[in-house]
Amino acid sequence: MVQILSESSHIEFIFVNFAIEKIHIQSKDNFMPVDLVAFKDLHQYAVEHGVELVAVSKTKPNKDILVLYENGHRVFGENYVQELLKKHEELPKDIQWHFIGHLQSNKVKFIAPFVSLIHGVDSIKLLQAIEKEAKKNNRIVSCLLQMHIAKEETKFGFDIEELRSAAAEIFVEKNFPHVEVVGLMGMASFSENQDLIQSEFQQLKSTFDDIKSTYPEESASFKILSMGMSSDYKTAVACGSNMIRVGSVIFGARVKAS
Repeated sequence: MVQILSESSHIEFIFVNFAIEKIHIQSKDNFMPVDLVAFKDLHQYAVEHGVELVAVSKTKPNKDILVLYENGHRVFGENYVQELLKKHEELPKDIQWHFIGHLQSNKVKFIAPFVSLIHGVDSIKLLQAIEKEAKKNNRIVSCLLQMHIAKEETKFGFDIEELRSAAAEIFVEKNFPHVEVVGLMGMASFSENQDLIQSEFQQLKSTFDDIKSTYPEESASFKILSMGMSSDYKTAVACGSNMIRVGSVIFGARVKAS
């Protein structure tokens, strides 16, 4: 049986469909609430292993960050400069913001006034930009040098020889007085091969130890080894990581904008 709608009924039908679609979109945007049980378990794991937990909140709304904040967490990681600026403006000022994404030199000026730690310093050019902007803001900006340890060419970072050269510029030549390099960061291959992931983390840990022994006078401040994310943080900690960057375990999978 075919039902013929009047014009007014047709308009009402469209409106109802629009309302249903709107509810569906809102539901998709919020389909993964913060998993407080997982967060508390992860927090306890971090405490027991002497590891700093960076809650990766990229693309997540302020309300999700505030759930963790209200449960005592203060260290959050962001990947995108504009998103970080907005969140820094809107959220409590005692949050320690870590920038964990690939940072372009021309974007440093936006985060230099407040960022707590920049994880992915992967070139001398970027170090120079951070030095310039840190000096303008009359502060010392803490950074991690990123080492390329993964098999994927899409990942960033110094190779081993570039890293040693950079360390000499930083610790011997003292070319960056407004930058404090406090450790290393690396990302393992996106792989199911646990032996491969373990070997990459071990390589980074070995390099970290080598730099500490080469520059013993920097040992007190050169102390952070940031490696391990949601899928591999336990392997990373077993290999010597003392800072992990975890997002989806806490916040759920990210919804990509259509």
